[in-house]
Amino acid sequence: MKFGVITFPGSNCDADMIYVLESLFNQKVERLWHKDTDLKGVDFVILPGGFSYGDYLRSGAIANYSPIMTEVVKHAEKGGYVMGICNGFQILCESKLLPGTLLHNNNQKFICKNIHLKADNNASIVNAHIDTKQALKIPIAHGEGRYFASEETIAELNANNQIIFRYCDENGDITEESNPNGSLENIAGVCNAGKNVFGMMPHPERAADAELGNVDGALIFESILGLIKA
Repeated sequence: MKFGVITFPGSNCDADMIYVLESLFNQKVERLWHKDTDLKGVDFVILPGGFSYGDYLRSGAIANYSPIMTEVVKHAEKGGYVMGICNGFQILCESKLLPGTLLHNNNQKFICKNIHLKADNNASIVNAHIDTKQALKIPIAHGEGRYFASEETIAELNANNQIIFRYCDENGDITEESNPNGSLENIAGVCNAGKNVFGMMPHPERAADAELGNVDGALIFESILGLIKA
């Protein structure tokens, strides 16, 4: 398995993601630049968190027009794996590889703290090996993380098991109080209908190293690698 991590102007979690994949999970990682027009043979593309292009216009909107996104879309359309974390999730929604959009948090403030989430199902490689009753403590850091989509789209996501994670409390209960940003139905992450493109606002790469005192995020990487390791 060969991962590719894209760096856009303003990315700030690319190095974190590379460290986790290379040093903690012993994976091959290709460093990709937003102006590249070749994915260099990677199997799994990751769009990391950050503030691409300073979040001007709208988070992820300008990055969607970076040259490499043409190749990312082609890769996804062929069934290749793509995952976006935080700003990467926003970019994937802008590119229409994922349904819905991310709006300003309902309190209109940037939120940076640990939250809890739980796998909504075991239907994708991202959550297949995660106990749906287990609450994972994962950090968030975003100003535009409120997931929104039409009623029809939300119904489709639920019917097709495309909601991969929902915000919950430490006991695994999905409540209004445990929703940090006002996302519809406490949605923290979704995937496409083909279940090869994934997006989530929380940062599992920031909760994967024992040195940080939290390895709940490692379960997400373990789930992925447990199913697609080559």
